[in-house]
Amino acid sequence: MTVQTPQVRFNPFSADFRRDPYTAYRHLRETKPVHRTMGMWVLTRHADVKQVLRDRTFGAGLIPQLVRQHAARYGHDDVGQLERLGEKSLVFTDNPDHARLRGIVNRVFTAPAVATLRPRIAERAEELLDRAWAGGGMDAVADLAAQLPVNVMCDWMALPDSLRERVGQWTHDIRFLLEPGLMKGEDFAYVCEVVATFVRALDEVLASRRAEPGDDLISQLLAVRTTSGDRLTDEELAFVCIMCFVAGNETTKSLIGNALLALLQHPEQDERLRREPELVPRMVDEALRYDCPLQQTKRLATRDVEVGGQQIRTGDQVLLCMGAANRDPEVFARPDEFDITRDARGHLAFGHGMHGCLGGLLAELQAGVVFETLYRRAERLELAGDELEWQDHSFIVRGLQRLPVVVRGAR
Repeated sequence: MTVQTPQVRFNPFSADFRRDPYTAYRHLRETKPVHRTMGMWVLTRHADVKQVLRDRTFGAGLIPQLVRQHAARYGHDDVGQLERLGEKSLVFTDNPDHARLRGIVNRVFTAPAVATLRPRIAERAEELLDRAWAGGGMDAVADLAAQLPVNVMCDWMALPDSLRERVGQWTHDIRFLLEPGLMKGEDFAYVCEVVATFVRALDEVLASRRAEPGDDLISQLLAVRTTSGDRLTDEELAFVCIMCFVAGNETTKSLIGNALLALLQHPEQDERLRREPELVPRMVDEALRYDCPLQQTKRLATRDVEVGGQQIRTGDQVLLCMGAANRDPEVFARPDEFDITRDARGHLAFGHGMHGCLGGLLAELQAGVVFETLYRRAERLELAGDELEWQDHSFIVRGLQRLPVVVRGAR
């Protein structure tokens, strides 16, 4: 009797996939790990994803092209600033532009600079958790995970209060830049106006910091020069600030929400962390591996190359599934288990190679401080219901729409 292998289907737009992408990833890894569908190659094995991430001949600049193409389809020709935001964002640039921009920005985004933010992050985390304790519970996404990264970045940039009140909504609106295919005709004009408004607001801040520099991120970016004297233009600097919010907010929010969900769904791990809070850094690494916020990213082949036994041609689009790679049993034993004692180094949640996430250290620090603060308290959080609602405004970012929790007394 012949046993037929079930047909492999990859549909990242379905509700089933949003609830559980890992079953589909596993089927693909086991049957068609380098899979051609929807006009692109889909890669699900750790080795294949890592190979492409570290191969600098694969282009990362698809987003500006897609912005231009989709805008033209809807008759919008004036998207220059939105397109330039994509072209000047480290996430989407290729060399030599990427090397130039990163060489400047890396002088400010250093591990010691990020470490100095710990006291302020701890203060913000305490404030947010105090509110939850006072109210007997919270929506851990809206009231904690979404609030912390925006406030921390506003603090680091020392933005005025009038701007802080608007940054969160602007960031949410500009998220379309990460997935321009989701934009409808009316979205282009709106998002372009939001970008223009954001840039104008930051221009005012730049002028103020030139007159009175401080120790904030914007003052440091204004001051930084390479050995050759190169510096960011005002527009480039504004774009760096905008992308700190756009790229950092959704992913950090999802990291905190996904990690908390994993702990509350695994009581033995929750209890272990409570007994051994020194495991927080390992827990954060494991949360990044187990349910990473950025599930997928795209690359463009600029030469013919073999990946996983398949021939990829020049001009082919390649979808790299980091969420699948992080559950590859060839790299991680018992990959579908959440184990906070695991050495999860080697996960690809922050990418790899020259496009490795610039804000990864800050995201890890914020998540670590949140859970250190949370697990110092005698009381604990418990899920307020069993029904999970995953966000549907992005198909590359995996995170919860809501996570209602209640505060319970110490056991």
